[in-house]
Amino acid sequence: MKKFELVAMGGTFDIIHKGHITLLSEAFSLSSRIIIGLTSDEMALRKGKNLQNNYNKRIEVLIKTIEKNFPNSQYEISKLENDFGPAVLEKNVQALVVSGETLYQGKILNELRKQKTLPPVEIIEVPMVLAKDGLRISATRIKNKEIDYDGNLSSVD
Repeated sequence: MKKFELVAMGGTFDIIHKGHITLLSEAFSLSSRIIIGLTSDEMALRKGKNLQNNYNKRIEVLIKTIEKNFPNSQYEISKLENDFGPAVLEKNVQALVVSGETLYQGKILNELRKQKTLPPVEIIEVPMVLAKDGLRISATRIKNKEIDYDGNLSSVD
């Protein structure tokens, strides 16, 4: 029996790495149903992200990643045009899975839910996954060829 009926989480998922797998793993361990908010290209640009992949490519890779790592899981992917998407309005969402860098959004989400007379969600913080150098794994670091998807340091010639 899973702890929650419905859990929400979100991200850009530009380059899927070990940190993303850890977040997804936590979400799927907590609930048999997950809503995943996937940042739209427009929102990513507003947030200053330098995308390597467009929305269609990111959703395709995310679906393949979920089906490979979490087969037979129930999930829906929703396009995020703002920070919260369906987690604000979906009354059945019971928890929000966040990383350390997005923890603050849980408090904002619960404030928005309160304004809409919806019950608060439990905020589940998943610790950041660190690379071998002790710094967090990120798509930016992978794009800059500092580390690989698992956080191994790139060899410098």
